[in-house]
Amino acid sequence: MAVGSATRVMNAGLACPDWPLCYGELIPAAQMNLQVFLEWFHRLDAAAIGLSAIALLGLSWLYRYRLPGWMPIASALAVFLIVFQGVLGGLTVTELLRFDIVTAHLGTALLFFSVLLAIGFMLSPYEATGNTGKLAWISSIAALLVYLQSLLGALVGSRWALHQCLSSKELCLVMNSHIAGIVPATAATLAVAIMAWRQPALSGNLRKLANFASLCLIAQLVLGLATFRLHLQVEPLTVAHQAVGAALLGTLVGFSVLAWRDRALSA
Repeated sequence: MAVGSATRVMNAGLACPDWPLCYGELIPAAQMNLQVFLEWFHRLDAAAIGLSAIALLGLSWLYRYRLPGWMPIASALAVFLIVFQGVLGGLTVTELLRFDIVTAHLGTALLFFSVLLAIGFMLSPYEATGNTGKLAWISSIAALLVYLQSLLGALVGSRWALHQCLSSKELCLVMNSHIAGIVPATAATLAVAIMAWRQPALSGNLRKLANFASLCLIAQLVLGLATFRLHLQVEPLTVAHQAVGAALLGTLVGFSVLAWRDRALSA
Protein backbone atom coordinates (compact mmCIF):
# COMPACT_ATOMS: atom_id res chain seq x y z
CA MET A 1 0.00 0.00 0.00
CA ALA A 2 2.88 2.37 0.71
CA VAL A 3 4.34 1.64 -2.73
CA GLY A 4 0.93 2.25 -4.27
CA SER A 5 0.69 5.56 -2.43
CA ALA A 6 4.15 6.54 -3.63
CA THR A 7 3.12 5.63 -7.18
CA ARG A 8 0.12 7.95 -6.95
CA VAL A 9 1.80 10.95 -5.33
CA MET A 10 4.72 10.74 -7.77
CA ASN A 11 2.25 10.81 -10.68
CA ALA A 12 3.48 7.39 -11.78
CA GLY A 13 0.08 5.70 -12.07
CA LEU A 14 0.21 5.85 -15.87
CA ALA A 15 3.98 5.45 -16.21
CA CYS A 16 3.24 2.04 -17.73
CA PRO A 17 0.62 2.78 -20.40
CA ASP A 18 -0.50 -0.84 -20.77
CA TRP A 19 -1.54 -3.59 -18.37
CA PRO A 20 -0.56 -6.16 -17.08
CA LEU A 21 2.74 -5.77 -18.93
CA CYS A 22 4.70 -2.52 -18.97
CA TYR A 23 5.50 -1.25 -22.46
CA GLY A 24 4.71 -4.77 -23.61
CA GLU A 25 7.48 -6.31 -21.51
CA LEU A 26 7.88 -7.98 -18.14
CA ILE A 27 10.86 -5.73 -17.38
CA PRO A 28 10.83 -2.47 -19.38
CA ALA A 29 14.58 -1.89 -19.17
CA ALA A 30 14.68 0.64 -22.03
CA GLN A 31 12.00 2.88 -20.50
CA MET A 32 13.03 2.46 -16.87
CA ASN A 33 13.07 5.63 -14.77
CA LEU A 34 11.79 6.43 -11.27
CA GLN A 35 8.14 6.69 -12.29
CA VAL A 36 8.21 3.56 -14.44
CA PHE A 37 10.03 1.70 -11.68
CA LEU A 38 7.42 2.67 -9.09
CA GLU A 39 4.50 1.49 -11.22
CA TRP A 40 6.35 -1.65 -12.35
CA PHE A 41 7.44 -2.54 -8.81
CA HIS A 42 3.92 -1.87 -7.51
CA ARG A 43 2.61 -4.48 -9.96
CA LEU A 44 5.41 -6.91 -9.10
CA ASP A 45 4.71 -6.51 -5.39
CA ALA A 46 0.98 -7.03 -5.99
CA ALA A 47 1.66 -10.20 -7.98
CA ALA A 48 3.81 -11.60 -5.15
CA ILE A 49 1.06 -10.83 -2.63
CA GLY A 50 -1.51 -12.50 -4.88
CA LEU A 51 0.57 -15.66 -5.15
CA SER A 52 1.03 -15.66 -1.37
CA ALA A 53 -2.73 -15.39 -0.87
CA ILE A 54 -3.30 -18.33 -3.22
CA ALA A 55 -0.68 -20.32 -1.30
CA LEU A 56 -2.48 -19.46 1.95
CA LEU A 57 -5.74 -20.77 0.51
CA GLY A 58 -4.04 -23.95 -0.69
CA LEU A 59 -2.46 -24.62 2.68
CA SER A 60 -5.72 -23.84 4.46
CA TRP A 61 -7.49 -26.43 2.34
CA LEU A 62 -4.67 -28.98 2.67
CA TYR A 63 -4.63 -28.72 6.47
CA ARG A 64 -8.34 -28.01 6.89
CA TYR A 65 -8.80 -30.85 9.38
CA ARG A 66 -6.16 -29.38 11.69
CA LEU A 67 -7.32 -25.78 11.40
CA PRO A 68 -10.48 -24.01 12.57
CA GLY A 69 -13.41 -24.49 10.22
CA TRP A 70 -13.49 -20.80 9.28
CA MET A 71 -9.90 -20.77 8.01
CA PRO A 72 -10.53 -21.97 4.41
CA ILE A 73 -13.44 -19.54 4.10
CA ALA A 74 -11.37 -16.61 5.36
CA SER A 75 -8.52 -17.57 3.02
CA ALA A 76 -10.94 -17.75 0.10
CA LEU A 77 -12.19 -14.27 0.99
CA ALA A 78 -8.61 -13.00 0.97
CA VAL A 79 -8.05 -14.51 -2.50
CA PHE A 80 -11.29 -12.98 -3.78
CA LEU A 81 -10.24 -9.56 -2.50
CA ILE A 82 -6.76 -9.74 -4.01
CA VAL A 83 -8.17 -10.85 -7.38
CA PHE A 84 -10.70 -8.03 -7.28
CA GLN A 85 -7.87 -5.70 -6.31
CA GLY A 86 -5.94 -6.81 -9.38
CA VAL A 87 -8.93 -6.09 -11.60
CA LEU A 88 -9.24 -2.63 -10.07
CA GLY A 89 -5.52 -2.10 -10.61
CA GLY A 90 -5.92 -2.86 -14.29
CA LEU A 91 -8.94 -0.56 -14.56
CA THR A 92 -6.99 2.18 -12.82
CA VAL A 93 -4.62 2.18 -15.80
CA THR A 94 -7.08 1.52 -18.63
CA GLU A 95 -9.58 4.09 -17.29
CA LEU A 96 -6.81 6.68 -16.85
CA LEU A 97 -6.86 7.00 -13.05
CA ARG A 98 -10.61 7.52 -12.72
CA PHE A 99 -11.10 8.77 -9.18
CA ASP A 100 -13.79 6.29 -8.12
CA ILE A 101 -11.70 3.33 -9.29
CA VAL A 102 -8.59 4.69 -7.55
CA THR A 103 -10.59 5.09 -4.33
CA ALA A 104 -12.04 1.58 -4.60
CA HIS A 105 -8.51 0.29 -5.28
CA LEU A 106 -7.29 1.58 -1.91
CA GLY A 107 -10.48 0.53 -0.13
CA THR A 108 -10.11 -3.05 -1.34
CA ALA A 109 -6.43 -3.09 -0.36
CA LEU A 110 -7.38 -2.04 3.17
CA LEU A 111 -10.06 -4.75 3.34
CA PHE A 112 -7.53 -7.37 2.20
CA PHE A 113 -5.04 -6.09 4.78
CA SER A 114 -7.71 -6.27 7.49
CA VAL A 115 -8.73 -9.82 6.57
CA LEU A 116 -5.12 -11.01 6.78
CA LEU A 117 -4.70 -9.35 10.17
CA ALA A 118 -7.96 -10.84 11.42
CA ILE A 119 -6.77 -14.31 10.37
CA GLY A 120 -3.46 -13.78 12.15
CA PHE A 121 -5.04 -12.54 15.38
CA MET A 122 -7.64 -15.31 15.34
CA LEU A 123 -4.91 -17.95 15.08
CA SER A 124 -2.58 -16.40 17.66
CA PRO A 125 -2.56 -17.73 21.25
CA TYR A 126 -4.75 -15.70 23.57
CA GLU A 127 -5.79 -16.09 27.19
CA ALA A 128 -9.12 -14.44 27.95
CA THR A 129 -9.53 -12.24 31.02
CA GLY A 130 -13.28 -11.69 30.72
CA ASN A 131 -13.18 -7.96 31.38
CA THR A 132 -13.20 -6.34 27.95
CA GLY A 133 -16.72 -5.02 28.52
CA LYS A 134 -17.82 -2.76 25.68
CA LEU A 135 -14.34 -2.55 24.20
CA ALA A 136 -15.19 -5.05 21.46
CA TRP A 137 -17.99 -2.83 20.18
CA ILE A 138 -16.12 0.45 20.61
CA SER A 139 -12.99 -0.83 18.87
CA SER A 140 -15.05 -2.22 15.98
CA ILE A 141 -16.74 1.15 15.54
CA ALA A 142 -13.36 2.88 15.69
CA ALA A 143 -11.96 0.56 13.02
CA LEU A 144 -14.97 1.24 10.78
CA LEU A 145 -14.63 5.01 11.21
CA VAL A 146 -10.91 4.93 10.44
CA TYR A 147 -11.63 2.83 7.35
CA LEU A 148 -14.23 5.34 6.13
CA GLN A 149 -11.83 8.19 6.86
CA SER A 150 -9.20 6.39 4.78
CA LEU A 151 -11.65 6.21 1.89
CA LEU A 152 -12.29 9.94 2.19
CA GLY A 153 -8.55 10.50 2.17
CA ALA A 154 -8.25 8.40 -0.98
CA LEU A 155 -11.01 10.45 -2.57
CA VAL A 156 -9.20 13.68 -1.68
CA GLY A 157 -5.99 12.36 -3.21
CA SER A 158 -7.53 10.85 -6.35
CA ARG A 159 -9.46 14.05 -7.13
CA TRP A 160 -6.63 16.37 -6.07
CA ALA A 161 -9.26 18.03 -3.90
CA LEU A 162 -6.78 19.91 -1.71
CA HIS A 163 -5.18 21.65 -4.69
CA GLN A 164 -8.55 22.29 -6.31
CA CYS A 165 -10.04 23.75 -3.13
CA LEU A 166 -7.11 26.02 -2.31
CA SER A 167 -6.55 27.25 -5.86
CA SER A 168 -10.05 27.55 -7.33
CA LYS A 169 -12.45 26.80 -4.45
CA GLU A 170 -13.62 23.63 -6.22
CA LEU A 171 -14.13 20.26 -4.53
CA CYS A 172 -13.97 21.92 -1.12
CA LEU A 173 -16.83 19.67 0.02
CA VAL A 174 -14.63 16.62 -0.57
CA MET A 175 -11.73 18.24 1.27
CA ASN A 176 -13.89 19.44 4.16
CA SER A 177 -15.53 16.01 4.49
CA HIS A 178 -12.12 14.47 5.10
CA ILE A 179 -11.28 17.17 7.65
CA ALA A 180 -14.63 16.68 9.42
CA GLY A 181 -14.08 12.92 9.45
CA ILE A 182 -11.08 13.43 11.71
CA VAL A 183 -13.37 14.13 14.67
CA PRO A 184 -15.36 10.86 14.94
CA ALA A 185 -12.39 8.67 14.01
CA THR A 186 -10.19 10.39 16.60
CA ALA A 187 -12.88 10.32 19.28
CA ALA A 188 -13.55 6.60 18.81
CA THR A 189 -9.84 5.72 18.87
CA LEU A 190 -9.32 7.81 22.00
CA ALA A 191 -12.30 6.07 23.61
CA VAL A 192 -10.63 2.70 22.98
CA ALA A 193 -7.34 3.91 24.46
CA ILE A 194 -8.92 5.53 27.52
CA MET A 195 -11.16 2.55 28.27
CA ALA A 196 -8.16 0.23 27.93
CA TRP A 197 -6.04 2.37 30.26
CA ARG A 198 -8.82 2.45 32.85
CA GLN A 199 -9.13 -1.34 32.89
CA PRO A 200 -6.18 -2.56 34.99
CA ALA A 201 -6.91 -6.26 34.52
CA LEU A 202 -7.01 -6.04 30.72
CA SER A 203 -4.97 -8.52 28.70
CA GLY A 204 -1.41 -7.42 28.06
CA ASN A 205 -1.86 -7.90 24.32
CA LEU A 206 -4.88 -5.62 24.25
CA ARG A 207 -3.08 -3.02 26.33
CA LYS A 208 -0.12 -3.02 23.93
CA LEU A 209 -2.45 -2.63 20.95
CA ALA A 210 -4.26 0.26 22.67
CA ASN A 211 -0.94 1.99 23.33
CA PHE A 212 0.19 1.48 19.74
CA ALA A 213 -3.13 2.79 18.43
CA SER A 214 -2.59 5.93 20.51
CA LEU A 215 0.88 6.43 19.04
CA CYS A 216 -0.45 5.87 15.51
CA LEU A 217 -3.24 8.37 16.12
CA ILE A 218 -0.83 11.07 17.32
CA ALA A 219 1.51 10.44 14.38
CA GLN A 220 -1.40 10.46 11.94
CA LEU A 221 -2.74 13.79 13.21
CA VAL A 222 0.71 15.37 12.97
CA LEU A 223 1.30 13.96 9.48
CA GLY A 224 -2.15 15.02 8.33
CA LEU A 225 -1.62 18.59 9.53
CA ALA A 226 1.83 18.75 7.93
CA THR A 227 0.50 17.32 4.67
CA PHE A 228 -2.31 19.90 4.63
CA ARG A 229 -0.10 22.86 5.50
CA LEU A 230 2.48 21.88 2.86
CA HIS A 231 -0.25 21.33 0.22
CA LEU A 232 0.85 17.73 -0.52
CA GLN A 233 4.14 19.06 -1.91
CA VAL A 234 6.34 16.75 0.21
CA GLU A 235 5.71 13.29 -1.20
CA PRO A 236 7.23 11.25 1.67
CA LEU A 237 4.84 12.96 4.10
CA THR A 238 1.84 11.99 1.99
CA VAL A 239 3.03 8.39 1.71
CA ALA A 240 3.67 8.26 5.47
CA HIS A 241 0.20 9.70 6.12
CA GLN A 242 -1.43 6.82 4.26
CA ALA A 243 0.91 4.20 5.72
CA VAL A 244 0.30 5.31 9.31
CA GLY A 245 -3.43 5.42 8.61
CA ALA A 246 -3.26 1.80 7.47
CA ALA A 247 -1.25 0.92 10.59
CA LEU A 248 -3.89 2.57 12.78
CA LEU A 249 -6.65 0.65 11.02
CA GLY A 250 -4.74 -2.61 11.36
CA THR A 251 -4.13 -2.02 15.06
CA LEU A 252 -7.82 -1.38 15.69
CA VAL A 253 -8.76 -4.47 13.67
CA GLY A 254 -6.38 -6.58 15.75
CA PHE A 255 -7.73 -5.08 18.97
CA SER A 256 -11.31 -5.79 17.86
CA VAL A 257 -10.57 -9.40 16.98
CA LEU A 258 -8.91 -10.10 20.33
CA ALA A 259 -11.64 -8.25 22.24
CA TRP A 260 -14.36 -10.31 20.55
CA ARG A 261 -12.35 -13.49 21.20
CA ASP A 262 -12.13 -12.51 24.85
CA ARG A 263 -15.90 -12.09 25.05
CA ALA A 264 -16.51 -15.41 23.30
CA LEU A 265 -14.03 -17.36 25.42
CA SER A 266 -15.40 -15.84 28.62
CA ALA A 267 -19.06 -16.50 27.79
